[in-house]
Amino acid sequence: MKKYGLIGYPLSHSFSKKYFTEKFEKEDIKDTEYELYPIEHIKDLQDLLDEHPDICGLNVTIPHKISVLKYLDWIEHDARKAGAVNCIRVHSESPVLAAFLGEVGVQGHDFRLEGFNTDMYGFEMSLRPLLNDTMESALVLGDGGSAKAVKCVLENLGISYTLVTRKKQENSILYSDLKEHHIKNNKLIINTTPLGTSPKVHECAPIPYEYITSEHVLYDLIYNPEKTMFLQKGEEHGAKIKNGYEMLVLQAEKSWEVWNTSTMDQ
Repeated sequence: MKKYGLIGYPLSHSFSKKYFTEKFEKEDIKDTEYELYPIEHIKDLQDLLDEHPDICGLNVTIPHKISVLKYLDWIEHDARKAGAVNCIRVHSESPVLAAFLGEVGVQGHDFRLEGFNTDMYGFEMSLRPLLNDTMESALVLGDGGSAKAVKCVLENLGISYTLVTRKKQENSILYSDLKEHHIKNNKLIINTTPLGTSPKVHECAPIPYEYITSEHVLYDLIYNPEKTMFLQKGEEHGAKIKNGYEMLVLQAEKSWEVWNTSTMDQ
């Protein structure tokens, strides 16, 4: 039995388990299952893999997308650039593979952990149809693990961005500092925070929504609920809106591709 799964904490709501379970049934993929592995502390990852030696791949969600990096033997270029991993390929450590890559497993175990960021692929492919020539700059709300993938994609697309955060940090502005010109000059606004996630559906990022127009695109990485308060407010002012469902589907399929491709084939 091949096992795949999701690590994070808490895992009360999971798109991934439902998606992959249905995928396995629909595509008649036998002897394969996808489970939830709620681990509060990332240091428990090795114990999890020791207990479940048949795990072949893992998705990673909040709060471990950044902290997992130091537990990996190898990190793919895009994930290294983003500084966050949401997909891990697990396979037995091979001396031939290690020699080919010029590396040795650094964690002292007999399996090799390789990190990828499929969020970047999912976000970019789902965002591209919404872009036009006015999308030269963006506001990115939040700066957690998910925001890292978003920032890398924007950089790759040549779109400048301004980070908006609750606490002052380097290269960001506070929500309380947002003015009319910030909204008018940034036609793309992306929410990477968990504000508005079910069951707290009445929450939303505190931005001046009154300045949003039909020229704006509001993108929310949240998929549950389908239309967050952030998206509702944007829609009320004529903006195009999109939630994170397609991004999740695309990153899930990319994860499946990663898990079923050898490192030496890449």
